[in-house]
Amino acid sequence: MSYLRWCVALLLCVGLAAGEIKNKGWWKNTVFYQVYPRSFMDSNGDGIGDLKGITSKLDHFKDAGIGAIWLSPIYASPMVDFGYDISDFRKIDENYGTMEDLETLTKKAKELGIKIIMDLVPNHTSDKHQWFVDSLKGNTKYAQYYIWREGKEGNKPPNNWISVFSNSAWTYVNHTGLWYFHQFEYRQPDLNYANKDVRKEMEDIITFWLDKGIDGFRIDAVPHLYEDDNLTDEPKSNAPGAIEGKDYTYLNHIYTKDDPRTYELVKSWRAVVDKYAYEKNQDEKVILTEAYTSLINTIKYYNYGSHVPFNFNFIMNVNATSKPSEFKKVIDDWIVSMPKDGVANWVMGNHDRSRIATRYPGRADQMTMLAMILPGIAVTYNGEEIAMEDKTDITWEETQDPQACNAGKEHFKKQSRDPNRTPFQWDATANAGFSTAKKTWIPVNNNYKTLNLAQQKKDEVSHYKLYKKLTALRKSEPLQAGSLETGILNDKVLAVVRRGTNETVTLLINFEDSVEKAVNIGDLMKKGTNHTVYASSIGSKVKWGVQLNDSAITLQGKESLVIISVNTGFSAVPLKAILSVALYALYKLF
Repeated sequence: MSYLRWCVALLLCVGLAAGEIKNKGWWKNTVFYQVYPRSFMDSNGDGIGDLKGITSKLDHFKDAGIGAIWLSPIYASPMVDFGYDISDFRKIDENYGTMEDLETLTKKAKELGIKIIMDLVPNHTSDKHQWFVDSLKGNTKYAQYYIWREGKEGNKPPNNWISVFSNSAWTYVNHTGLWYFHQFEYRQPDLNYANKDVRKEMEDIITFWLDKGIDGFRIDAVPHLYEDDNLTDEPKSNAPGAIEGKDYTYLNHIYTKDDPRTYELVKSWRAVVDKYAYEKNQDEKVILTEAYTSLINTIKYYNYGSHVPFNFNFIMNVNATSKPSEFKKVIDDWIVSMPKDGVANWVMGNHDRSRIATRYPGRADQMTMLAMILPGIAVTYNGEEIAMEDKTDITWEETQDPQACNAGKEHFKKQSRDPNRTPFQWDATANAGFSTAKKTWIPVNNNYKTLNLAQQKKDEVSHYKLYKKLTALRKSEPLQAGSLETGILNDKVLAVVRRGTNETVTLLINFEDSVEKAVNIGDLMKKGTNHTVYASSIGSKVKWGVQLNDSAITLQGKESLVIISVNTGFSAVPLKAILSVALYALYKLF
């Protein structure tokens, strides 16, 4: 080959290499871990968690088997809604540190093989953002960045829309004679995505953070991005007890949620991250979408750019009193509804919802086991790996959450998200090892001296050690690529079976609260096959690693077992057939 041809060939190879999205699908079986920065780890003793604190605890994520951490907002903010009111999309809030601190975090995380996902909050800005400040000054360009309208006769709001945080979704500004729209707190004015300049601004913001080493975005409040341009009044929902003009639940939000244009907007952001990864020859960048909406509307995001449309159905559709059949329905509905190339995901908790140990008393392990054994992505909210609980005794004077403050002193507890945002409980020292400050931004849960990570690392069995076993098990062939079967044993036991080539993983969850029930699985096992209890819920009488030789397993109330069957495991017949046999072969539960 001539020197010229060799140079041409080399240039072609370099060109091809530069045009590639690397490591596609790295996220498909990953455990994503939500960090609430304000409450994770305080490095400087001011009572507020920060980026250096997170960096100091990166080994925890590695030890726990976490593949990616998602940071709740760390942007510059007046902190009216603790970072979800952004005053500058390109700056780090001084409470959390500096841009250099973030770059150090992303660099060290990558060295440990951990991805960093950033919270993108595109629906609104803070009223302190320069765009809105200029809008208030009458700047024509920036006035169109927001939704300004004239009021009705008598200087009433333009329509009956209600804010998610209560009361009218419109705020009047005297010197303009106009009202501006806000889906959330009045100091969080909504952006106008009908304006192409706003769309371009957000694309530039996405690229800015990708340049800082971010591996993707969790996009906040997606269904609220567009509203009806005609400002049509929304109909009543007839929700019991809802107060007219005040409670968000009073209306059926058909004109302020799930606008079809929303999907195209998400699709355009997916194009931005894909193009970036392709042109930079980097690992695939991931889009996760937060959409509290119907199953049909949520599933649509798979086809419009979202790698992970968050599945909140274990939060929204079931509770501590739900039957195993209801849990089975949540699982089956999602799996059946997904497109063929979709990847399932299971979200058990987040900063907006009560912790799983509080929502499901005595069943935190069950919920964690379920999320880990099911196919696809598991999402952990910080503290769930040690089964942290809500701090339910936060007083009105200690309350920080604007949603609770807006509800008033008599009703704040029903609305407050503070109880599940308390600092991470690292150890039994002052402030649970979270901070050296005399006072933390929100009080630490009183149970930290007995419920903390350091203690659970010492205990022979603990919630944390169970969590680690489950994240390790996710690397096995049945959980990476095995089939899924779900079933109910005698009305009280949920069975989740993942079949691999030579190994089967089975999860059994007893929904009975207190009465011991003997579950005979002997007839369901293939003779001569090795069946081992890989893990059991904390408090179980069944030890981890025990071989199953008896024909009956006694599942205590709220007990769960993960069983590994080497070779073919349970009989090769489908679970439906097994369940019909079970009604005859298992000890009756009643």
